[in-house]
Parts: sequence; structure tokens; C-alpha cells
Amino acid sequence: MIYLASGSPRRRELLNQMGVAHEVLMPVHGGEAVDETPHAGENPEAYALRVAREKAEAGWARLLACGLSVHPVLAADTTVAVDEIILGKPVDAAEAARFLRLLSGREHRVISAVVLKEGARSAQRTSITRVWFNHLSDADVEHYIATHEYCDKAGGYALQGHAGGFITRIEGSPSGVMGLPLFETAQLLQLFETGAP
Repeated sequence: MIYLASGSPRRRELLNQMGVAHEVLMPVHGGEAVDETPHAGENPEAYALRVAREKAEAGWARLLACGLSVHPVLAADTTVAVDEIILGKPVDAAEAARFLRLLSGREHRVISAVVLKEGARSAQRTSITRVWFNHLSDADVEHYIATHEYCDKAGGYALQGHAGGFITRIEGSPSGVMGLPLFETAQLLQLFETGAP
């Protein structure tokens, strides 16, 4: 049994796919969410790992504050990067369209960092997947924006949605692109199960 420090339905589905018993550990009413603003000079890999760590620490603090039964807390962060440019969750349709035009006809990286924490003990893994988009026409971008699928998605797209039709090739972890790399998550769970440091 673990706690998932995320409200993402896709992460829950992926944990269910693995057969991992879990409960969602959301911020208490009025609680502060983790600040996902990139730090100056922070590269995408370091950014994703830092945010995942902070989510795990916030989840652990929440568990203690609420007096919940002690179980490990799993947190993850997924970011999209074009070269060293971090594409977070677009704030509006205009930014989502800008992201899609930046991704059009080229390769980008999807970085998913996963952290498992229980007390002073924590472990982490990072998955980096290379994704190639086909060239997108203005009509492609406009049609996709009209679906509103870009909302709350790193880089403004989701592999499992309409944007899956833009992807010509993937090298790495499809589940990592969806927000929770299964192989790396399984490694962390096994590490904690065996009591390894």
C-alpha cells in the first residue's frame, strides 16, 4: 500500500495497471501546492526531479499532519523539453498553440521523475523518452486547441489523446510520457519492499 501525492487520473490508472494498492493524498483544504516554476539556469532533468522531490516531501508532511497510517508516498513530475526549453502546462490556448508549433516537425524529450519517500528514507528514478512530432499545419493546431485537451498537460499534449496522431516515433517509455514510467516505478517499489537502502 502506498499514497499517491497526485490528483492525476492517468497516474492512478497506471498504478492500477501495475496492481499497486494506493490512496490519493491530496493537499488539505487551503494547503499550498508545490511551486512548479523553474529556477533560473535549471535544466529540464534537474527541474523534473526537484519538483517530484518537493511533491513527495509535501505529501509526507500532509500524511503526518493528517495522522494517517504510515505508508510510502509516491510522487512524480513530468515535463516536456525542446532542447533546454521547459514546456510546462500552458496557461491558455495561445500558449498551447505556441507549444505545438515549437514541437512541430521535430524531436523533444519527455522527462518523468519519480520519488518514493517514507520518513527519512527516499529513492528516485528518472525516465527520459525521445518523442518526434510530424509537421503540424495551422489547421492541425487549431483543431487540437478546439479539443481543450491541452489543459493541465505538460507541453500541452497527451500521448493518449488526439495528439497521439501527431507522434511519428517514440524511443523510451510510453508510460513515462503519460506521467508515470512503470519500469522506474516498479524499481522503486521493489527497492522499498526488499528494504534496500
